[in-house]
Amino acid sequence: MNDIITVTCIGIGATAVMDIWLVFLKRMGVATLNFAFIGRWIGHLLRGRFSHDSIARSEPIPGEVALGWIAHYAIGVAFAALLVAVAGIDWTASPTLLPAVLVGMATVAAPLLVMQPAMGAGFFASKTPTPLKNCLRSLTNHSVFGLGLFLAAALLGWVTR
Repeated sequence: MNDIITVTCIGIGATAVMDIWLVFLKRMGVATLNFAFIGRWIGHLLRGRFSHDSIARSEPIPGEVALGWIAHYAIGVAFAALLVAVAGIDWTASPTLLPAVLVGMATVAAPLLVMQPAMGAGFFASKTPTPLKNCLRSLTNHSVFGLGLFLAAALLGWVTR
């Protein structure tokens, strides 16, 4: 049970670091992810519809903003569990940066190969006006998430000692 709490705290912390990064980008005038669209996609997924020509033009789902934020944090916890599965539970007691950032970077596969195509943006954002820019932005965001995995684990270790 303690391991589940540890992984959950690391996932929530890492996701919060990513959110701070996204707020920074937004204040700099950079377009960032609309979590309502994630909630809309999940809402439609629960109704049996996986893909959309454009998630922005798809029918809104009641509570999609809350659903999107909950999913965002749940996915962050799942990715933290992936890191622990790859690096081992002992990593949480003595976290190192490299495994966290590498797993964070690897998690970019989820939006580029699953979520964006299902939401109408195409594989590797190929149906957007600037695919390379969007892919690099996603990779950067997920690298920041990886940094957040490390920082959250280090902070958790410091707080619990």
